[in-house]
Amino acid sequence: MNAPDSEEIVIPDAKRGNWVDRLLPAGAKPYAQLARLDRPIGWWLLLLPCWWSLALASGAAGLAFPSPWHALLFFVGAVAMRGAGCTYNDIVDRDIDAAVARTRARPIPSGRVSAAGAVVFLVLQALVGLAVLLQFDRFSIILGLCSLVPVAIYPFMKRITHFPQIVLGLSFSWGALMGWSVVFGRLDAPAVLIYVAAILWTFAYDTIYAHQDREDDALIDLGSTARYFERSTPKLLTVCYGAAVLLLGVAFYLADAKIIAFVGLAAFARHLAWQVEKFDADDGELCLRIFKSNRDAGLVLTAGLVIDGLLKGM
Repeated sequence: MNAPDSEEIVIPDAKRGNWVDRLLPAGAKPYAQLARLDRPIGWWLLLLPCWWSLALASGAAGLAFPSPWHALLFFVGAVAMRGAGCTYNDIVDRDIDAAVARTRARPIPSGRVSAAGAVVFLVLQALVGLAVLLQFDRFSIILGLCSLVPVAIYPFMKRITHFPQIVLGLSFSWGALMGWSVVFGRLDAPAVLIYVAAILWTFAYDTIYAHQDREDDALIDLGSTARYFERSTPKLLTVCYGAAVLLLGVAFYLADAKIIAFVGLAAFARHLAWQVEKFDADDGELCLRIFKSNRDAGLVLTAGLVIDGLLKGM
């Protein structure tokens, strides 16, 4: 039986009529979908902790503005490594994805990309990520390579624990360490605090996301925080989001951030509170919308830090 044409495939998480569907040739579309280029929220969530840390470190170092070069490198690296991570995850999970309604249309289980082709594509994306990493200092290069450990083990966690979101947080938040490292060539307390805060943030928003698959995960006995907490999820979100905001506040204080940074943090906190208020475990579309809104929350926090640095430098 022939694999379905990519034009016939509807990816549930992707916005209809996205640029991948409209602009790319048919042969390239499955690979773009494998890298989730049609669903940019993932690289945004990977990128934002990098920018938080870079902006806070730049202000602490007395710089009026974060290095545009570093910000660009983090952007390219986030897109490449998010794509590589998704490709690796889909290779490992190809049999599971075929059994889950939301994921069976992905390129590998739908037969549009072979496992071997996916491995080649994974290597190419990883090389882009390596090229970005090599632009930094030696300490940051070694630190960046260490992030591969949680990335490598993440796809297997749902098979053995209800808390794979913890490992996702460890890998997706790594940029909180990198942003500080590229400015100072070392790690200090504010960077560690932002990292832990970003882990809690990731743990919470990915729990919201996982509620879309709660029933399918139960059928094939995969672990997730959505299954574990179910109706108690709002309490979990409140604790995780509250602790994340508190840790960010301490990091800002230690880095001598000023009022605008804390105004941005307050706006960030209010958005997270809105997520808890609106959350409905039985509404998958709403869960996806709330999950995606974390990009806007993270950009508000970034803006506060950048403006605060500009004002400090005046």
